[in-house]
Amino acid sequence: MTTVHDFTVSDADGGATPLGQYAGRVLLIVNVASKCGLTPQYEGLEALHRRFHERGLTILGFPSNQFMEQEPGTDAEIQEFCRTAYDVTFPVLAKVDVNGPDAAPLFGHLRTEAPGDFGPAYGGFYDAITRIRPDAGADEVKWNFTKFLVDRDGRVVRRYEPPVLPEQIADDLEELL
Repeated sequence: MTTVHDFTVSDADGGATPLGQYAGRVLLIVNVASKCGLTPQYEGLEALHRRFHERGLTILGFPSNQFMEQEPGTDAEIQEFCRTAYDVTFPVLAKVDVNGPDAAPLFGHLRTEAPGDFGPAYGGFYDAITRIRPDAGADEVKWNFTKFLVDRDGRVVRRYEPPVLPEQIADDLEELL
């Protein structure tokens, strides 16, 4: 059975990061963007990181420019933004595609394991995204700040759609930690 630990991703400096190095830790994997209305979620993600890191949580941010080009910067520019705007101390890796033929294999796995529940319950956000991306597949990442919770064994536990704030995930993290 394939787990998240079987994947290797690129870090922002162009090096390889085997996710197996996080075996035994709970992961929250998030596609991020610096020019999105949801960008302030970096603050909540960093708060989760500071609260739970010592107990075994690692947050991994993956910038993506696939949603209205809201992450246009280089990896170096993204790193600088994260440090200066939100004092981010969790790993923000290399920019990736999360959907389509060039999607990072990790995100193909995440989407398959946790297709999501994006629908009318998300109100105006759902309506707006449906207008922008009417042909999005059921398993696709719909927008920036989609979050995937992964247990200590590398199994995908749950997907949180973009409007779910990081602080709303704290109880689920408590259960896994």
